[in-house]
Order: sequence, then structure tokens, then C-alpha cells
Amino acid sequence: MKDDYTVGVEQEFLLVDPGTRRPVALAPQVRELSRAPGDLDVQGELTPFQIEVATGVCHTSAELDEQVRAARRVLVRAADEAGCRLVATGMPPIGKAGPPPGTDDPRYHRIEYSHRRLVIGQGACGLHVHVGVPSKAAALEASNRLRTWLPTLLALSANSPYQDGEETGYASWRSMVWSRWPISGPPPVWQGPEHYDRTVEAVIATEALIDRAMVYWDVRPSAGHPTVEVRVADIPLLATEVVVLAELIGALVAAGPSEQRVDDAVLRAAYWRASRDGIDGLAADPCTGQLSPAFDRAVALVEHVAPVLRERGTLSTVERHIDWLRHNGSGAARQRRCQDPESLVDMLIARTREDT
Repeated sequence: MKDDYTVGVEQEFLLVDPGTRRPVALAPQVRELSRAPGDLDVQGELTPFQIEVATGVCHTSAELDEQVRAARRVLVRAADEAGCRLVATGMPPIGKAGPPPGTDDPRYHRIEYSHRRLVIGQGACGLHVHVGVPSKAAALEASNRLRTWLPTLLALSANSPYQDGEETGYASWRSMVWSRWPISGPPPVWQGPEHYDRTVEAVIATEALIDRAMVYWDVRPSAGHPTVEVRVADIPLLATEVVVLAELIGALVAAGPSEQRVDDAVLRAAYWRASRDGIDGLAADPCTGQLSPAFDRAVALVEHVAPVLRERGTLSTVERHIDWLRHNGSGAARQRRCQDPESLVDMLIARTREDT
């Protein structure tokens, strides 16, 4: 067990018109105006209605918190200057992020040609957490360990109950939309790098993917960095939630081997339950299928990684946040308290702006 791991995150946000509250295609302008300082890196996304910002490599939770908030400040200011507003939500509450073509990037045009209607109305905004590992083999070992806890991480992050002005009945509709891609959701159990590479090359040969960057499993070894990338979460409404999720994920990677074995079918069912109920309902144990309050699974996760978090000095912060969620509800629950879609978007704009 090591507590000196590094962490970095990528946050994806929606851009909306302040009048109509609908997605607005101003990502190129926002990126141009962002003037990101230091290690922050602002990028476009699948559609010009979305913008992404990545932190640098962070060695402490305090450093990550500072960079996450700085990233949000940069994009809030740039969005204001471009005439739109930044929103931290997993899916557009009003309207759709489309239709294609979404961007001028030739690669995205290839995706639109290959995957057709699947691309329409995506607009899915997630949180990607990178944890430093010594090798690709270590990344795949971490992927195997994380499988048990992926539904709990999804439930904790759930922040997308609406799409196009309608309640979906799901806490994380983003995860349901994202599951339409050919390679997505929980990864298989890997025997090692050769097994991973062989599988990816075989899938690319089917033309279900246009390249390795379309490997959308919720855990994957990063192609460009010595990290394991965890992509299971909705973009949280608050910066604090981003940092807590990153701490939990980092601790899971650092916690070492686990004897738990998870059946793929039961894991997918637990995913579906987490997508629907989030942290405010019931959760399925991926090992047994048994239902229990989702908060009990969250507490079990914290207990599982408590030794790592204690050494890192972040255990009390994580425990306080879990207790805060118990009393205030998930991002999805907070969205549902709004009276109508317009007031919901106004709340999201305000909270995204304030929590910087």
C-alpha cells in the first residue's frame, strides 16, 4: 500500500445560452478565451457544446483541490466572455447537444460517419480521474480491483436526471446514454497487457472502433500517460465532489490486491441499479446481487480504503463529504428539487460559478 500516488482529473462541462438555457456551440470561442494558467489544459469535446479542462499531475489532495477550482474559474470567465454559461451536469437539462456534425475535427467526423445516429444528442459530460502507476500491467491490475466498486463510484457521482426538459427516472442518465457505445461500461478482467492489446486490436478489426481512443471502458490504461484512467463518473456539480471522488479512486488503486471476484452479468446489473437510483436509493452488491442502501455501500468503500486515506491525511475529509451527501442528497437529488427546467439550469449555472 502506498499513499504517495499522483492524481490528475479531466472535467467536462456543458455550455448553455443564458437566455434559452439550451446548449450553445461556443466551445472554440471559450477555448480561445480561456487563457489557462500553469498546468491546466483546455480542450474541445465530441460536440462544440462541450468543453474539457485537465489539471496537471497533483501530488496532494490540496494541490488537486486548488487546480480543480482554478480550472472552473478559468472556464467560467471564458464562457462569460464568449456569451454563454458553464454548467456542471452530466446531460443537458434542456435541449440536445446536436445534431452533428459537432466539430471540425476530422476524427469526430469519422465517428459520426461510422456510428451514425448514436452520436446525435450525446452531450454527455463526465469526470475522468488519472492515477499514476508504474506500468501498463499495474494499470490493468488496478482495473481488475476497481470493478467491484465501479457501481458505487457511479452512484456517488450521479448528476444527470434530466434530458431535453424531461425527468428520465435515472439519477445518471449520462451513464445510460454512454453505454450505447460499442466498448463502454465495466471492463473485462484482464490477464495482462498482451490480453488487453489482443482484445483491443480484435475489436478495432471489427470497425466498431475507429482507433484506440474510442476504447470507452470505465477503466483503461492511458495511452499517453503512465496512469490508469477511471471514467465512470458524471461530472459532479461541486469541486469538492470532484476531489473526493479522485481521492477514493486513487486510494482504490493504491490499496493493493483484492480477493473479490465479480461476475460480469451481476456487475452490469449493479451498474444499471446505480444509474437508476444513484446514492439515494438501493444498491446491488456486484459480488452477490443483494440489495442494500446505497449509502451503506459508500460507507463500505470508505472503510475499504481507510488505511490509504488515513496515511494520505484525507480520511476525515472524505468521511465528512459522505455524511454531507447523506443529508443534502446527490447531484441528481439536488437537481430534482428545482421547480422547473429553467430554474434548474439557473441553479446549475449559479452553483458551478460559486464553487470555484
